[in-house]
Order: sequence, then C-alpha cells, then structure tokens
Amino acid sequence: MKTTHIVLAVLLAALAGCLGAIAADRWASHEAGSGLHDFVHDELTLTADQEQRLDALEARFAVERARLEGSARVANARLAQAMENEHEYGPEVSAAIDEVHARMGDLQKATVRHVFDMREILEPDQQRQFDRKVSDALTRDPRD
Repeated sequence: MKTTHIVLAVLLAALAGCLGAIAADRWASHEAGSGLHDFVHDELTLTADQEQRLDALEARFAVERARLEGSARVANARLAQAMENEHEYGPEVSAAIDEVHARMGDLQKATVRHVFDMREILEPDQQRQFDRKVSDALTRDPRD
C-alpha cells in the first residue's frame, strides 16, 4: 500500500510541475505574446517608427523568453530527478518545486516587463486600447 502512495505522489508532483510550466508558457506566449502582438500589429495603426521599435523589442524578448523557458525546463528536470531520488515529498523535492516556481516567476516577470516596454512605444489613445486588451486577457476565464 505504501508503494502505491509513493508512486501516486510522484506522479501527482510531476503532473503539477508540468501543468505549472505549461500554464506559464501558455500565458506568456498566448496572452502577452502572439495574441497581444497580433492585436498591436493588426488592430492599432502604428507608425513606421513604432513598427521598427516593436520589431526590435520582440526580437530581444524572443531571445530572453527562450533562455527563461530553457531554465524552466532544467528546473523541471531537477524536480523529476529529486522525485526519483526521494520517492516522497522530501526536502530535495520541496527545493526543486521552489526552483520550478522561481523560474516560472522569472518568465512571468520578464513577460510583464516586455508588455510595459511595448506599451511605452504607443501613443496615449493606443495605450488605452492596449491597457483594455491586457486587462481583458488577464481577467478572462481561461475556459472561455
């Protein structure tokens, strides 16, 4: 019976780590990434200067996001190893989970900084539309 509980705990912890990474990635790439970028490019009338500045921001953020996503994958691998080592919710697993959360937080912070960098390029009326889009994205029920 104890072995069954250990296996179940390991599977649940792995699932939680994976779901957290997927959720962070989905928010970062969908809401603040392609969805918001599409909105800015397609629904706001940008000047050539704004387009150029936005393209530069997007290129820099793509590199940063790839680096942070790599760090999150490494943290998830460490969690998997800790779970395999301990076979219970022990100190190594706990520390590995904290590391996964920290890397996910780093990605979210970088994404939010990127959103503010994008906003800075916009004119006041564009900023108001952008702010509504961001607010809607962050408060919308993800099941919709």
